Amino acid sequence: MITRNGVRFDKEAIKQAVEQLILAVGEDPQREGLADTPRRIAEMYEEILQGLQQDPREVLQVGFEEDHQEMVIVRDIPFYSICEHHFLPFHGIFHVGYIPRGRVVGISKLARVVDIFARRPQLQERLTSQIADLLMDELGPAGVAVVGEAEHLCMTMRGVKRPGTKVVTSANRGLFRENETTRLEFFALLGDKRR
Repeated sequence: MITRNGVRFDKEAIKQAVEQLILAVGEDPQREGLADTPRRIAEMYEEILQGLQQDPREVLQVGFEEDHQEMVIVRDIPFYSICEHHFLPFHGIFHVGYIPRGRVVGISKLARVVDIFARRPQLQERLTSQIADLLMDELGPAGVAVVGEAEHLCMTMRGVKRPGTKVVTSANRGLFRENETTRLEFFALLGDKRR
């Protein structure tokens, strides 16, 4: 498969790299339990990094002209991503809201946008901003708000080892940034008492 930046997704190279990794940690890549691991890992990366081969703009091409200019929120969108610093997973939920100016998209499209951006080597901060910026660019709304909450395995299973710790990120565009009342309404509708 070809990724969005024109580079081929090379499962054979991944298999060879995993075999070298198994050797480098002092294991036998031919041992029964490890013999098929390079293939399984190559297939896993192709699946969990499939966002590299997708353009999230395409998801938002089908919309509807609707005279709705009030807040639309999709809460608790689960996501899984890979931290680009350690190639360990981070996972959690996103809340995405926008205020249309006549153009709306199917609510499942917001979840698809989250999924496509998440299925790339990522930073949570960048992921949050990418979602907000794309919705602003493609939908032309009065504003967009995105909040992500995630647990990072690079922090919970290694390093400081703090399981249960959550990283919270937000991105506010348009009215959500300019108008405190709008921002507070968003958090109130999320049921967030921590604001």
